Amino acid sequence: MTDAKMAPDKRGAAEQLPLAFEHGSATGRDDLLVSERMAAAVSIVDAWPNWPSPVVILTGPEGSGKSHLAQIFRDISGATDILPQPGEAASQAAANGPVLFEDADRKGFDEVELFHVINAVRQHGTTLLITSRSFPPSWNVKLADLNSRLKAATVVEIGTPDEELLGHLIAKLFADRQLYIDDKIVGYIVSRMERSFLAAQVVVDRMDRLALARRVKITRSLAAEVLETLAAADGTD
Repeated sequence: MTDAKMAPDKRGAAEQLPLAFEHGSATGRDDLLVSERMAAAVSIVDAWPNWPSPVVILTGPEGSGKSHLAQIFRDISGATDILPQPGEAASQAAANGPVLFEDADRKGFDEVELFHVINAVRQHGTTLLITSRSFPPSWNVKLADLNSRLKAATVVEIGTPDEELLGHLIAKLFADRQLYIDDKIVGYIVSRMERSFLAAQVVVDRMDRLALARRVKITRSLAAEVLETLAAADGTD
């Protein structure tokens, strides 16, 4: 078998029109794909609340699984999402229980507020998980006291995925869309795509939308067309 099978009871309506919508991903602990590059990050989340420091920072490229790990942290700890900005009561939340601050490098933060959040965590024995695409030194923090607190945090990196993990990820992304793709097509995609989590998401999304628009199955030729289009857009061969 070379084509992806579709579950008609769940995909029939969608095949009528390729609407732009977000496909829900399975985000439970059992749905997490673990490789050597994710092992440290998974271990630190699983170890909660027995962390080496009350503040943990997960870093990794876009689409690397930080959001999935953040959701697992919410599930096991009951963490409250915070934004360390004036008027957001972030430090009060940190004093009352575990807190989560996602995408620190993109959302930005008030340095004094984040300093107060970390102090509240330390003083009240709670925990803080921060996610970011970059390491704290690149945040250009000016407040010396906050820099000191960040240096004391446990920083865990999610590395670039290998081919095996990318293959599992692509299969999972298709499964989240009720598509079950042949291993040969997965291997074909992985051997020709950019080695990144974000690229895997983009490829799967493009293939799914194109298949829906044409009302065809997902095949190797469809994968080749999408990969060539993406390569041309990037100015690569």
